Amino acid sequence: MKNSLVSAIVLFCLLIVSVRSDVLSDSCQEAAKGDPNIKFDFCVSALKDNPKAKSATRVADLVGVVIETAISNSKSIGSVISKLLSDKSLEQYVRRCLEDCSELYSDVGPSLSRGERAFKGKDYGTANSVISAAMDVASTCEDQFKEKKGVVSPLTKENNSFLQLNAISLAFINMAQK
Repeated sequence: MKNSLVSAIVLFCLLIVSVRSDVLSDSCQEAAKGDPNIKFDFCVSALKDNPKAKSATRVADLVGVVIETAISNSKSIGSVISKLLSDKSLEQYVRRCLEDCSELYSDVGPSLSRGERAFKGKDYGTANSVISAAMDVASTCEDQFKEKKGVVSPLTKENNSFLQLNAISLAFINMAQK
């Protein structure tokens, strides 16, 4: 009898963990299906290690997680840019582009925080607009490197990740409203 009770409790706990982890996977799958900018594997891997994502029971719980991840990502990109700018042999055009990108990324964290607060306050219009503007940071940064023939952005991977995180935020907000 005692073993049966222990087995039942373990099974119940495993079931709860399974249901919770499905929220992330299911949400990422739906987001990826609805937006070509979102890759399922990226979505899951970007969020799976966050304890808040592990305990999420609904997609709305994941919105704050992905926004926090995007804020952290923007700070990491700022560090990458600083490191690149420390190279004294950097071409002047690339240096100017990186400086512009640095300014863009330095301003985006507080904006994303405002978007998260708007979402929590159910002001979905503001949340969408602020996060869409943040998403434009990645595109603007990447595009300016393309303005000069032969210049390749050293931030393509970082910009793509940031763009994708914001696309995931928008998708999750849209899903949470339904």
